[in-house]
Amino acid sequence: QLMTWKTAVANIPYGGAKGGIGCDPSKLSISELERLTRVFTQKIHDLIGIHTDVPAPDMGTGPQTMAWILDEYSKFHGYSPAVVTGKPIDLGGSLGRDAATGRGVMFATEALLNEHGKSISGQRFVIQGFGNVGSWAAKLISEQGGKIVAVSDITGAIKNKDGIDIESLLNYTKEHRGVKGFDGAHPIDANSILVEDCDILIPAALGGVINRENANEIKAKFIIEAANHPTDPDADEILSKKGVVILPDIYANSGGVTVS
Repeated sequence: QLMTWKTAVANIPYGGAKGGIGCDPSKLSISELERLTRVFTQKIHDLIGIHTDVPAPDMGTGPQTMAWILDEYSKFHGYSPAVVTGKPIDLGGSLGRDAATGRGVMFATEALLNEHGKSISGQRFVIQGFGNVGSWAAKLISEQGGKIVAVSDITGAIKNKDGIDIESLLNYTKEHRGVKGFDGAHPIDANSILVEDCDILIPAALGGVINRENANEIKAKFIIEAANHPTDPDADEILSKKGVVILPDIYANSGGVTVS
């Protein structure tokens, strides 16, 4: 449903579906990931297609994963580059696709703040999730003068009330595969990331993270839903009573599908 609504909001003639493999990609070798992806594609190749369902990258996947799906699918149906989005450029992918979802988050944030007479510059941001979407959003928002005071990912959470140097953090995470141990900020409890003091909260990780348990403690004035369905209905109600403005995922994170 979320994907169907998202493409409708962006006025793109796609349907919507979600699916994936339950595994921890960080614990698998490249060849294991390739075999897993190819077998998965063999099982679903009759269910996907350029006029039926077009898979796109999400958590734990990227251009390489999409290339394997395209290659495996083509063994059954002939070369069909349109069967997946998020492909490498030399296999027919779109320029800027890698940054597209994060860039869309930045544009959406800018548009929302403008409506409230504010701009990104000088606002304090907290970002949960520093994968493809969170890291690009952080980079682009900091380039616009936004101050990113706390960030978390699967390895842990870090905070610097004067603002984290995002360029340094990006270089650090490439090398250390996570934000944990970055010396330009101090470690905090990962569970507290959503309730840290900030102006704008960007959940860019899992769904259902903002719920009845923590909604009352959220200090942000704006929530930009970069993840799919991060706010559950109970939290939605609590937050709207508090006057928190929530920008829904089906608009905020549709930059990826728009570029695709």
